[in-house]
Amino acid sequence: MANKTVWIVLLPGAYLLLPWLLHENAYVLSTVVAALVIAGVALSWALLGNLGGMISFGHAAFFGVGAYVSALTSIKLDLPVLLAIPLGGLGAVGAALLMLPVLRLRGPYFALAILAYAHIFRILATEWRQVTGGAGGVAHIPGLPTLLGFDFSSKLGAYLVVLSLVLLFALLYGRIRHSDHGLALRAMHDSEDATRVVGVNSTLLKALMLLLSAFIAGVFGAFNAHTINFLEPDYAFGSAWVTLPIVAAIFGGYRTIAGPILGALAIYLADQLIFKALMPIGHQLVLGLLLVLMIALSPSGLLPLLRKLSWRRASSLLRKLCRRKNA
Repeated sequence: MANKTVWIVLLPGAYLLLPWLLHENAYVLSTVVAALVIAGVALSWALLGNLGGMISFGHAAFFGVGAYVSALTSIKLDLPVLLAIPLGGLGAVGAALLMLPVLRLRGPYFALAILAYAHIFRILATEWRQVTGGAGGVAHIPGLPTLLGFDFSSKLGAYLVVLSLVLLFALLYGRIRHSDHGLALRAMHDSEDATRVVGVNSTLLKALMLLLSAFIAGVFGAFNAHTINFLEPDYAFGSAWVTLPIVAAIFGGYRTIAGPILGALAIYLADQLIFKALMPIGHQLVLGLLLVLMIALSPSGLLPLLRKLSWRRASSLLRKLCRRKNA
């Protein structure tokens, strides 16, 4: 009940109050859009890690493939952007299908294998000049359309679209997590062999989580391509699309649904709006320090820490009220 109340309060603020406050500040609004893109990738990473039990260092592959598929289909096939974006997600699913053989690997071996795939896709995007433009990249990518008189290619329009995508996939994540399949996936973390004995097809479930995670990352890659209107391999498959989502998910609490979103907003906005102004060079070091402090203080992340603190505060207030009543 408490969680529903929080969402009832936050959603109107996210859709109405924040755009009203920032509609004249294009830089801050574009920074929030970038933070929400990272939040979407962090959510996909956390889904794979929390439900699938697989740590990935290669989500840049899904992000980049989704970006290129959406950009190229909208340019070369003249496909509407709103159709090209989910097609970018399907392109990322196609990339994930090629990775299915590595599901038999576990732990760091799986993570490194996925990282190798990301490098392979970056090389393909660089060398396949006839299609991708090579190192020169792809320019003049169509922006988001205008619908019912509202320009979604504006900063405000992009914010509303990416916010809706993040909330949609967070809702999907929550539905899966609380389903029977989610229960089976969490049980696999304790003993995969035991779940197989009771008839759970662990390999199939892990494959489905990999494909879903890839689709989510690919959609955000596609959205980002139509927002910045330019792509080149080193950017689309850059290491930032691996490190920032991982840092965000761990900082916010990757075993929760809202944690990766909160973590992305907290670290990216703090980095771009505060630390970058104070330290133009080397401001990313502060993020590393914050992550270390968070792991030391609360290994489960920022959101569980806030919940713990709020619970302690509520308990303390309740005890004070009881003492006054007894007195």
